[in-house]
Amino acid sequence: MEKRRFGKTGAMVSEIGLGTWQLGGKWGDNFNEVEAMNILNTAYENGINFIDTADIYNYGKSEEMIGKFIKDKKDKLYITTKCGRGLDPHTAERYTGENMEKFIDGSLKRLGVEKLDMVLLHCPPTSVYKKDELFSALDKIKEKGKIANYGVSIEKVSEGLQAMEYNIAAIEVIFNMFRLKPLDELFKKTMENDIGVIARVPLASGLLTGKFSENTVFGEKDHRFYNRNGEFFDKGETFSGVDYKTGLQAVDELKRVFKTENLSPIALCWILMHEAVSTVIPGASRKEQVISNIVAANIPNLTSEQMNEVEKIYDKYIRGIVHNLW
Repeated sequence: MEKRRFGKTGAMVSEIGLGTWQLGGKWGDNFNEVEAMNILNTAYENGINFIDTADIYNYGKSEEMIGKFIKDKKDKLYITTKCGRGLDPHTAERYTGENMEKFIDGSLKRLGVEKLDMVLLHCPPTSVYKKDELFSALDKIKEKGKIANYGVSIEKVSEGLQAMEYNIAAIEVIFNMFRLKPLDELFKKTMENDIGVIARVPLASGLLTGKFSENTVFGEKDHRFYNRNGEFFDKGETFSGVDYKTGLQAVDELKRVFKTENLSPIALCWILMHEAVSTVIPGASRKEQVISNIVAANIPNLTSEQMNEVEKIYDKYIRGIVHNLW
């Protein structure tokens, strides 16, 4: 597993990491601790040293499982966690230093560590990115030794550009074959400011695996069923904001270009072709998916012709739907 420098943190992280939103169970299903540990073990044994989590994932169980897992590991894992989405109501006014420190204390306890490697604000309302007092408070929490670094997980590129006015060390952003906007300006700025980039939702909620069809059925508790139009949270989190049928059309075109039904390794490799990306964090609900994701680290780089074809497909099917929204 190749490693990349994680911006100004100086940490060397595996270019393929592990996202843990659905750790130990598919979206909406019951949590399975045994499967969660199997997933973590498989990632660790295959050279993954970067894990992304959040305090609200599986109601804190994701962090708890990671905490149990890292206790006896000689090789250090770099863990990024997120906070803020547990606010009720989830409003900009409630993003205060006091509230964030409470969340951080909870993550420290669940992970069983004295200091968090990285904490990210978890897709807060846009106005939060202009709250000087909040980022000053995060600096003070860092001075206390509770966090080594902090950053932001964003919905919109404009939020990432604004956040770079502060002392952030990382940006987590949706970036995949259906989300090319970060290439316009954001990645250039992150490289100029030595800010690590975590590419999230790399497979567009599974659309870019190439395994879905018009007949695919999603469970009622799966966000791919109930949040397609942003009924419960930003619709960009579900299929990257792309209309499902349109996404399937674009996927068919991608299969033609790459002459394969299994697009997962191609989609991840495409992300890693961009040097601004520090790590990409596909999730896994079973250990076999971890192995499938790792394949991307071992396939040949895509050609310039293939990269151009991806952009053409984006321009034809996707750009008009999503590019100006996020």
